[in-house]
Amino acid sequence: MKSLAALLLALSVSFAEEIPFYVGSTGKPAETQGIYRFMLDLDSGKISAPQMVANAKRASWLAIHPTGDFLYTTAEGQPGAAAAYAIGEDGAVKLLNQQTTGGSGPTHLWVDDAGKNLLVANYGGGSIACIAIKADGSLGEQTAFVQHAGSSVNPQRQKEPHAHGIYVDAADKFVYVPDLGIDKVLIYKFDPAKGTLTPNTPAFASVAPGGGPRHFALHPAGGFAYVNNEMGNTVDVFKHDAETGALEPLQTVPTLPADFTGNNSTAEIFVHPNGRTVYVSNRGHDSIAVFAVEGSTGKLRLIEHTPTGGKTPRNFGIDPTGKWLIASNQSSDDIFVFRIDPATGKLTATGVTAPLPGPMSVLFPPRK
Repeated sequence: MKSLAALLLALSVSFAEEIPFYVGSTGKPAETQGIYRFMLDLDSGKISAPQMVANAKRASWLAIHPTGDFLYTTAEGQPGAAAAYAIGEDGAVKLLNQQTTGGSGPTHLWVDDAGKNLLVANYGGGSIACIAIKADGSLGEQTAFVQHAGSSVNPQRQKEPHAHGIYVDAADKFVYVPDLGIDKVLIYKFDPAKGTLTPNTPAFASVAPGGGPRHFALHPAGGFAYVNNEMGNTVDVFKHDAETGALEPLQTVPTLPADFTGNNSTAEIFVHPNGRTVYVSNRGHDSIAVFAVEGSTGKLRLIEHTPTGGKTPRNFGIDPTGKWLIASNQSSDDIFVFRIDPATGKLTATGVTAPLPGPMSVLFPPRK
């Protein structure tokens, strides 16, 4: 009986599934900057030691082709650029080419569902661009460029536009761009066949003055959208009209405890794949704020604040199965693994961690 139990245990271990994920690094020294690959055990939450698969400067944001065969990164600077990589069967990546983004400080990327276009938000230049993706995964010509204009109430941060994210809806019909500098989420009509961007009607949704919208997430079931405001430390909930692209404000909730008095800025926002929970990272409070989605209303109710185990959680990622959350702490040079409760969405620290210099974007490829 004992030997049978041992055999069953061995079989369960041998069939434990591991999936890869990538983390972009902008740490110091410069030689440590690049793209790192990890393996995540879906049963235990354990991760492998980091493996640098590409030395890439200022690879702060990663995006992946829907086939899972190509990886794209920002290359911040003036002029800004995006880089394309091919992913090999062993998970290693090979540089294909780079292409200018048309502005300075590219900070966010998105690949459309057709895999034909790479969309870029240039934070420093306050602009957005669309770049064609060739059949071999490399980057082609720029097919669209839009320069934002305007300002808002904070003279230190909002003298000019700062496009901070760029997102395509599930139908490849609309593009949403949170612009921190002008306190708007701009809305564009998107033609994936031509790679063009034209202002929508309505052309934008506003957040509170000084909020500083940073990132954006659509509910997987449709109907709602969520925007985290970097400067205001809030989340705005919008009703989302898939036919017109319009965003109608519904609710604003704080991401911090009422008694917190330190400095903080929000960074990332994701909706759990099951649509029941929204997660937002706090830099300063160094936590993930966990919100329940209140049924058919789409509104949010705070569940908890979970410390990320380090300092300045710039980004985090949720694996495709929805079991695990990986938090990347930029200032403490480490990443931590959290278990997600499937019923409540609450996070539990697993104690699993790995050192990594200046970790930023966490990316899970699609499961094949």
